[in-house]
Amino acid sequence: MPELPEVEVVRRGLESRVRGRTLRAVRVREARLRWPVPATLDRNLPGATLRAVERRGKYLLLDFGHGTLIVHLGMSGNFRFLGDGAVEEPARHDHVDLEFEHGILRYRDPRRFGAMLWHAASEGPVLAHPLLASLGAEPLSEAFDAALLHRATRSRSGAIKTVLLAGDIVVGVGNIYASESLFRAGIRPTTAARRIALLRFERLASAIRETLNEAIERGGSTLRNFVSSDGAAGCYQAASLVYGRAGEPCRVCGTLVRTMRQQQRSTFWCPRCQR
Repeated sequence: MPELPEVEVVRRGLESRVRGRTLRAVRVREARLRWPVPATLDRNLPGATLRAVERRGKYLLLDFGHGTLIVHLGMSGNFRFLGDGAVEEPARHDHVDLEFEHGILRYRDPRRFGAMLWHAASEGPVLAHPLLASLGAEPLSEAFDAALLHRATRSRSGAIKTVLLAGDIVVGVGNIYASESLFRAGIRPTTAARRIALLRFERLASAIRETLNEAIERGGSTLRNFVSSDGAAGCYQAASLVYGRAGEPCRVCGTLVRTMRQQQRSTFWCPRCQR
């Protein structure tokens, strides 16, 4: 599943290509995504100009002024931008076309776990939408720091990696980047969240920001089928410190990296660096 860095890479790509352009038509070939694509999109959107492309957690928010198109890429979704003159017939899993002036934004989703929903401005702020209202702090924002992590985990007995993935304290730190951030901070993934002191949370908050920013700069991670809107694969996985490196020497101490399952997700850690 695309995590925060991958979604941010997509957001930046869409912003550079379609922000400020007018939408001419919407073509929905398959409406059966995680939730049905609203049948009213082809009436609500044509003629509107895309004012901004924003992100909340792993959700993309396409602001058209009179409403916002909320998009989640699910497990396998991606956008491709086809410029004017590009001839490419829709493939089997190309479910939605957003036809802008000077190009088409095509949504592809083989597993159909993604979402494309409409939130009208008359319904209130988009961040109050049920899918967004309960999300935790943005890890790259000023609202996220060690004090927030420390305060929010005093009653949390669960493992710190599991708490990070829950999304109610900090949003978007998915499986790959939780393992990477905990390694950088020197915290074992199984440590009970409430046992972590403020000083260690300062290291963790810094590690989360550093990890996510580095991943964004590298175009995210491509483990299966993630590509940016220009078709480029991410390359962070080639430089990962522990994720996907079970049985290989730790890049810091040389100890073999280990793996385990936490809530049915793979966790990677160094038993020496993360005590």
